[in-house]
Amino acid sequence: MFKKLFIRNKFFLPLITIPIILSLVGLVFIFEASAVGSARQFGDSFHYLKSQAVWIIFGLIVMTIFSYIDYKKLYFLSFVSLIFTIVLLIIVLIPGIGSKVGGARRWIDFGFFSLQPTELAKFSVIIYLSSWFSSKEKKRFLPFITLICFLVFLTILQPDMGTSIIIFLIGLMIYYFSGANFMDFIYIFGGSAVSVYFLIKFSPYRFNRLSAFLNPSIDPLGISYHINQIFISLSSGGFFGRGLGASRQKYLFLPEAHTDSIFAIIGEEYGFIGGLVLIGLYFVFVYKIYHLIRLAPDRLSKLITIGIFAFFNLQFIVNLAGMTGLFPIVGVPLPFLSYGGSNLLISFSLIGIMMNIEKRVKV
Repeated sequence: MFKKLFIRNKFFLPLITIPIILSLVGLVFIFEASAVGSARQFGDSFHYLKSQAVWIIFGLIVMTIFSYIDYKKLYFLSFVSLIFTIVLLIIVLIPGIGSKVGGARRWIDFGFFSLQPTELAKFSVIIYLSSWFSSKEKKRFLPFITLICFLVFLTILQPDMGTSIIIFLIGLMIYYFSGANFMDFIYIFGGSAVSVYFLIKFSPYRFNRLSAFLNPSIDPLGISYHINQIFISLSSGGFFGRGLGASRQKYLFLPEAHTDSIFAIIGEEYGFIGGLVLIGLYFVFVYKIYHLIRLAPDRLSKLITIGIFAFFNLQFIVNLAGMTGLFPIVGVPLPFLSYGGSNLLISFSLIGIMMNIEKRVKV
């Protein structure tokens, strides 16, 4: 019995401990990156720190609740979750209800907290598609692609290209591993390429972002300002970094320093080594999710875990690729580290679901 317990803890304990470690590290750097702006905006340099700390506590509570809910019961909740998500994605577009920040209408302000429906959409896509595809059926391609395109369309209207990409790719991964026909993906990628072309061609800000990605020096004080400040932050960190609290870019030079660009602050203060340690922690975490996929007790749990694997991997890869100039900056948060309650709650909810699946794994 003790041997089995040791093996179980060895394999699955990082699924809990690493997110908690990353969240606590995130607290430090959220304060680091936001103190000056927070003091200027709210008169309290601890505003974002206190808010994120509260969300971490709520996240741990939600994680614990989901760890005790039989994942098979999610099958019956998946449709309700999807409908609720679609309603919120429509409501957030209504002026006066959806809060508009930086030209995007992505949040519903409830007074004491703001909800980002697109984060709930990621959760609902994982649960609904996994439940749907847990039983094999024919002629599901058209309903699947219609649903995904509808969710992506509502997300792009906000506009939120980054989350649209994440939702779309999560859906594709679950669909692929459910036993999809290869020819379906030829149609999907063909249609996707055409859609992306028109989205960029007829949207000036997307075209400008692509131009800044291809040539960061094109407009250093305008559209290329963000990526150039990220490069300055990372390059000034060197191999070992400037040291804790020594970042210069956090003094309102780097946009979104406590949210999407928090990795740049970490790289500036702890250098290449600090960034490597962070990437190593993420690697161990996603490897443990992959291991859980292999040991999943049934088709439903396997598809759910594949969706969760895609959720964390895609956000991690897209965020870091944007920070290093390998992909356009599209506003995707770094899981557990970036400031934001909605993403944190969904992340901990998914960990709770994995904990419940792990209980049924035969080691």
